[in-house]
Amino acid sequence: MNCSLVIRAYNESQHLGRLLEGITHQTVKDVEVILVDSGSTDSTVAIAESHGARVVHIRPEEFTFGRSLNFGVREATRELVVIASAHVYPIYPDWLESLLRPFEDDKVALTYGKQRGPETAKYSEQQVYHQWYPNTSKPNQETAFCNNANAAIRKSLWEKHPYDEALTGLEDLAWGTWAREQRHAIAY
Repeated sequence: MNCSLVIRAYNESQHLGRLLEGITHQTVKDVEVILVDSGSTDSTVAIAESHGARVVHIRPEEFTFGRSLNFGVREATRELVVIASAHVYPIYPDWLESLLRPFEDDKVALTYGKQRGPETAKYSEQQVYHQWYPNTSKPNQETAFCNNANAAIRKSLWEKHPYDEALTGLEDLAWGTWAREQRHAIAY
C-alpha cells in the first residue's frame, strides 16, 4: 500500500514537524509527501524539506483552499492521495492504513477520519468534535459531509472533477457532494 500526502501550510513551523515525524512511524511506509506552501515566512519550508517533502508554492494572493489542494494533488504521483492540514498529527501508527483501507471497495471516492481538538479547546468545542467525528466508522455514509484536515481521495476521480477553486471554504463538502452525485461512496 502506498499513497501521496498533500499538506497545505502557511507558517506552520510550530506543528509541521510533529505531523512529518508521525508519518515516519506509520505502518504504511511508502508515502510521497507534498507540502503546498502559501507564502510562509517562518521555517515551515525548511522543516518540510528536511523531512524529504517536495514543496510546491502558491502565492498568497492566489490562495483558496481548493486551489492549494489542486496544486498538491496535481503533483501527486500515486492514485490514493491523503490530505492533511499541517497542524494535525497522527496518534496511531496505523492512521494511514486505516484511512486507506476503505479504498479496497472500488465505489469509495473519499475517506475521512476522526479528529479531536487540542487540549486547550473548550469543552463545547470538544463536544462538537465528538459529534462530527464519532468513534464508530461508517463505510458508506448517507451524507456528503467530510473534512480535508484528515482525508483521502482517488486521484483518478479528482482528474475528472478537481476542487472548486472559487470557493472560500467547504471545498471538501462540495467535492464530497459531487462524488455522492456520481454514485460513489464516502467512508468515515
